[in-house]
Amino acid sequence: MDINIPTLIAIIVYLVGMLLIGVLAARMTKDLSDYVLGGRGLGPGVAALSAGASDMSGWLMLGLPGAVYLGGMGEIWLPIGLAVGAYLNWQFVAKPLRVYTEVANDSITVPGYFENRFHDTSKILRVVSAIVTLIFFTFYTSSSLVGGAILLENSFGMDYTLALWVGAAVILSYTLFGGFLAASWTDFIQGILMFLALIIIPIVAIQELGGWNETLNQISAIDPTHLDVASGATFVGVVSLLAWGLGYFGQPHILVRFMGLKSTNDVPKARLIGMTWMVLSLFGALFVGFAGIAYFADAPLANSETVFIMFSQVLFNPWVAGFLLAAILSAIMSTVDSQLLVSSSALAQDFYKSIFRRNASQKEEMIVGRIAVLGIAIIAIFLGYNPESKVLELVSYAWAGFGAAFGPVIILSLFWKRMTRNGALAGIIVGAVTVIVWAQLTGGLFDLYELAPGFLFAALAIIVVSLLDKAPSAEVQEQYDRYKSVLKK
Repeated sequence: MDINIPTLIAIIVYLVGMLLIGVLAARMTKDLSDYVLGGRGLGPGVAALSAGASDMSGWLMLGLPGAVYLGGMGEIWLPIGLAVGAYLNWQFVAKPLRVYTEVANDSITVPGYFENRFHDTSKILRVVSAIVTLIFFTFYTSSSLVGGAILLENSFGMDYTLALWVGAAVILSYTLFGGFLAASWTDFIQGILMFLALIIIPIVAIQELGGWNETLNQISAIDPTHLDVASGATFVGVVSLLAWGLGYFGQPHILVRFMGLKSTNDVPKARLIGMTWMVLSLFGALFVGFAGIAYFADAPLANSETVFIMFSQVLFNPWVAGFLLAAILSAIMSTVDSQLLVSSSALAQDFYKSIFRRNASQKEEMIVGRIAVLGIAIIAIFLGYNPESKVLELVSYAWAGFGAAFGPVIILSLFWKRMTRNGALAGIIVGAVTVIVWAQLTGGLFDLYELAPGFLFAALAIIVVSLLDKAPSAEVQEQYDRYKSVLKK
C-alpha cells in the first residue's frame, strides 16, 4: 500500500500538537501529586471528556463498530449497558469518592485510598491493590497498542510489529513527562475529535447509501436478522453485554478523574457533559458498523475492526481522512496515557515508597514513576505482538478484572460504615481470581461474561468477611462520620 502523503501530514500535525501540550504540562508538573492527579484542579469539562476519552479507548472506534458490522443491531445491548453503568458511576460514586479521598489523608491513588480508608498499617491492602492494577492494566494497555498498530498497518502499509513500536513511542513521548495534566488536557482535545468523527462518518456513509430507509433496505436484503436487536440473543448473552456497565465502578483511570475534580460542585455539570458525549459517541460508533454492513457488502472486510478506517479512506479526501484517522489515535492515546499513569503511581507510591524507600523524595518517586511507565509499556508491546489479537477481546478481560476486583470495594467503602480492611482484601482477591478462572472456562453458564460473577462474588466476600470480622476501629468510624458530614455540605 502506498503511503498517502496528505493523510500522513495531517496525522503528524495532530501528533505534534499533542506533544506540545505534553511539554507545556510538564512545565506545570512540580511534584508527584501533580504528576498522578493534577493537584485536584480539573474543571468539569476537562474531567468529563478526559474520563470519557480515557474510558473508551480504541475499542470505541475499532472494536464496537467491528462487532456491529458482524452482528448487526443485536450488539446494541453493549452500549446500553455501558451508558447505564457510566451514569450510575457519575451519579453515586463521583462526589463521594472525591470527598472521601481528600478526607482519607488526601489519597492520590486508588490503592492509597483503600489503605487510608481502612487505616491499614500492614500495607497489604495497598500492595495487593497495586498488583491487581499492574496485572490488568498491562493487558488493557496492550489492547490499545494493538489498536494503534492496526491503524498504522491498514493506513500506511506498515509492518504490524513496526507499527506497534511506533504507536507506543508516540504515546510514551508525552506521557513520560507531562503526567496527569498532559493526559487530561490531551484527552479533552481527543474527546472532541473522537466525538466529531463518530458523528460525521455515519451521517456521510448513510447519505452515500441513499438515506436511512435505503440503508435499512440494503441491510435487510443482505441479512434481515441484522435489523433485529433480539437476533441471536440469549439470556446469558444479553446479561453479559449489559454487565459491562458494572465495570465502571472499578476502573482506576476513570476514578482518578473524579478524584482530580477541582470541586464537588462541578460534578453535576461534568456528569451532563460526560453522559451527553458518551451516549452520542456510542451510537455514532454503532451506526458506523451498521452502515458498513451495506456499504462493504460487495467487498467484505477481512478484518471487521477496520470498518471505521475504511470509511475514513473511501468517503473523504486524504486531508480530512488524516484527521479522522487521528481520532482513532486519540481514542488509543487517551486511554494508554491514563493507564500508564495509574500503573506508574501504583509502582512508585504503592510499591517503591511503601515497601522499599519510605523516605523517598517526591522527585525520586517521579523518576521511579516514569521508569515504571516505560517498563509497563514495553511489556504491553510484547503482549500485543500477535497480529491476530482482537482489541475488544483484550479490553473485555482487563475491564472485567478491574470491575470485579475494585468495583464492589469502591461502592461499599463509600456507603457501608461496617466494612473492614479484611473484607476489602477478600473482595479484591475474590473478584480478581474469579475473573481469571472464569475466563478459562467455557460452555453453558460459563459463557456468562466473567465480570458478572466476579462482581457478585466479590461483593458477597466483602459482606461476609466484614460481618465475621471485628468492627472497624473508632478512628476508622470517626473518619467515616467526618466524610459523611463533609459530603452533606
